[in-house]
Amino acid sequence: MAREREGSPDGDSNTGLCQGVWPLVTATEMQSLDRMTIEGSGVPGEVLMESAGRALVPLVLDLRTSSLRPDAKICIFCGAGNNGGDGFVLARHLLAEGVEAETILIGDPEKLPRDAATNWMRLKATAAICRIVDPQDLGVDWPALLANTSVAVDALFGIGLRREIRDGIAELIDSIRNARGAGLRVLAVDIPSGINAQTGQVCGTAVEADRTLTISLPKVGLALEPGRSHAGRVDVARIGIEDPDPERLPRVELWNANAARTEFPDRPRDGHKGTFGRVLVIAGSKGMMGAAALCTRASLRAGAGLVTLAHPEGRAVELAGLCTEVMTSEVSATERGSFARVAEKALGELAVARDVVAIGPGLGREHETMELVRHLLASIDAPIVLDADGLYGFADGLEILRDRSATTVLTPHPGEAARLLSTDVAQINSDRVSAARRLAERAQSIVVLKGAGTVVVDPTGRTLIISTGGPALASGGTGDVLTGIVAALLASRVAAFEAAGLAAWWHGASGDRLDSEHLGFGILASEIADGLPGSAASILRRNEEDESNEGMVLRFPGP
Repeated sequence: MAREREGSPDGDSNTGLCQGVWPLVTATEMQSLDRMTIEGSGVPGEVLMESAGRALVPLVLDLRTSSLRPDAKICIFCGAGNNGGDGFVLARHLLAEGVEAETILIGDPEKLPRDAATNWMRLKATAAICRIVDPQDLGVDWPALLANTSVAVDALFGIGLRREIRDGIAELIDSIRNARGAGLRVLAVDIPSGINAQTGQVCGTAVEADRTLTISLPKVGLALEPGRSHAGRVDVARIGIEDPDPERLPRVELWNANAARTEFPDRPRDGHKGTFGRVLVIAGSKGMMGAAALCTRASLRAGAGLVTLAHPEGRAVELAGLCTEVMTSEVSATERGSFARVAEKALGELAVARDVVAIGPGLGREHETMELVRHLLASIDAPIVLDADGLYGFADGLEILRDRSATTVLTPHPGEAARLLSTDVAQINSDRVSAARRLAERAQSIVVLKGAGTVVVDPTGRTLIISTGGPALASGGTGDVLTGIVAALLASRVAAFEAAGLAAWWHGASGDRLDSEHLGFGILASEIADGLPGSAASILRRNEEDESNEGMVLRFPGP
């Protein structure tokens, strides 16, 4: 039984959001919620813009303090949309604080949306420094301007950007990026200009920010790379815009440590090996028994009561000293040292006495072995976690997976997902959420699409983007560790989506904990497996008051 959740990320129980769970929204969803608030609840857009602009002030002042030029002016770069309107409000409030700021509107003030136009006129009526620049002919020496600037505020483009940024605006953004390398501090409004709010991809070029204040709710693109890296630290300004229906599907979520904590299974003091579940791992082949060992090791470290490794006969010598606590069973092997087709009966008998079966790490890709895997998926009634080489045999069709009545969890990396969807890695990574959803729907399985910003999806489209994990996970064997964690949590009777989500979150957190300096060098997969108990202890003992003190900040591992 997972621990009970209550409340919402910001402690407002009226929102209906679970504590520690952020709903991530697309540009279309955010615009719809904005209209609903203005038209349905009668909150003027002008009031929302005022709240958003005012919320930027403390972040600007904080960044100015840390700048190499704290006495230099602040430059607010505004586009001709509502994102620019937030910048106009910020400029007016900075003036009231006695802070020197220059507002640069890139666009025609006559074409501003109504609320932005109102705030432009208010700003012009003050003593603020304002400049209008023609977007077709910028004609400004940006490097010289930025050399005398402490903080650059990016209010150029909002969440609706789809086209590539080119020409003069691209030169401005590139100048901001170069100046940041020389000590300029950068704050992005809502999302860094040039980042696609849906996919996190760069539209030609994009602002790299030290901090981003995203309005009302975080956007999907802020949780996916490269958008996540471009955004820096992400704060959320809750300005009164309606929240999405928590029951909506498909929905996208982001968990913090509070949410992850609630999903850990209970460990009763009177529990025994059977209480915590029995896992069968079908893995390994000649020269690849390390993958099998890592998977079983992780499953035990993640709390499984009993783990049995079924492997091809003749491979026991390769396991020497690697699987001391694991039961093993040798089954028929091919001449090349992989699983033989005739091993199906023995493996089926082993599976009957187990709660969960993990298949794939180090299997190899012999045709006979792939045929065996397909038959096992069709005949085993227990939940199955399918990874690595185990996925290879399904590129010609997902019907067997779709027809299973028991839970199936697939854990592909982008290359494996591309093969299953008959596409390429670039297409998978260009929109990771959509790719994972396509695979989950076609296979009627839970999908854990590994990578920078791991994505977990169920067949209904419910989606979780994992905020933990970084370059420490970019080494051989870490995927095998993840498979073992998923299997252990399923064996502990955690619901399938939550088991996959917690496994990915915990896996990343273990890597982050080992990689405390965020350098990404030298972390072994076995160390991540062995670090799981300590990582769990850190999460479960985390003081809830510490969590609430994070306020409206999204946490991502980073430099």
